[in-house]
Amino acid sequence: KGLENHTVGSGFILLGFSGHSSLQGLCFAVFLVIYLVVLTGNSLIALITVVDSSLHSPMYFFLRNLSFLEVCYTSVTLPKMLVGFLMEDGRISFLGCAAQLYFLVLLGSIECLLLAAMAYDRYTAICDPLRYTLIMSRGLCIRLVVGSWIAVVPVQVGQTYQVFTLPFCASHDLHHFFCDVPPLLELACADTFWHRVMLYTIILVFAILPFSLIVISYIQIIRAILKIPSALGRHKTFSTCSSHLGVVTLFYGSATVTYLKQRPRDSVDADKYLALLYIIVTPMFNPVIYSLRNKEVRIALKR
Repeated sequence: KGLENHTVGSGFILLGFSGHSSLQGLCFAVFLVIYLVVLTGNSLIALITVVDSSLHSPMYFFLRNLSFLEVCYTSVTLPKMLVGFLMEDGRISFLGCAAQLYFLVLLGSIECLLLAAMAYDRYTAICDPLRYTLIMSRGLCIRLVVGSWIAVVPVQVGQTYQVFTLPFCASHDLHHFFCDVPPLLELACADTFWHRVMLYTIILVFAILPFSLIVISYIQIIRAILKIPSALGRHKTFSTCSSHLGVVTLFYGSATVTYLKQRPRDSVDADKYLALLYIIVTPMFNPVIYSLRNKEVRIALKR
């Protein structure tokens, strides 16, 4: 109990770029620009899918929710990182760390489910076009989004509670830019076997299973595209899902490398830099991918 009280009072220290103090100013400028790009790009995508009537379809309904998630996702971590760069102070309170971890894993899990829903939308549009409007009704789209939140919220409350009831009796120096489950478990002085079992179970349910559904959807999509006789027809059909495929590849590729690879002790620095890919780089490139690869979005932006 005393160890837990000590943890609550002292919190943690996010080391981040602490080994490169001369780069703090440069890092602040770079990450500030990245944050502004994420906010502006994703907010713009969300705005045009609301105000432009030609984008009032299930595909853009999901895209609007994805853009909202990306803004929230980066806002959980980047403002604290910017303050740390500016003040050269990586301290974060126990409750602040718990809140950051909760919203980070919550939004990340919801994004996995949302990407799976978007894959199902593209599967229905290409493989069953005659019944597309009947199947992908507004009611189903809303249920898919709301259901993602309802399914994830209690699970992530449980995981966050489980992590932060551990006794952190070792150093409170967190070798990361933000509070995440793996580096926090490294600081615990108790057996974390079941905590890691829960972590990988959650990854299986909310990341690997949705990814499997995405893969199955795209196998069916590719089969349907190959049956189209003309090359132009195949190209036009595939272009409707190429943006989503690019986002899935970027998000899952970086997250998988970070969470599922072997974690030797000397890979701490590599892990935290890899984490920046799915926390910052993916949300920054999502609006770029959708605006450059999607003709309807480009036309709406011009209007």
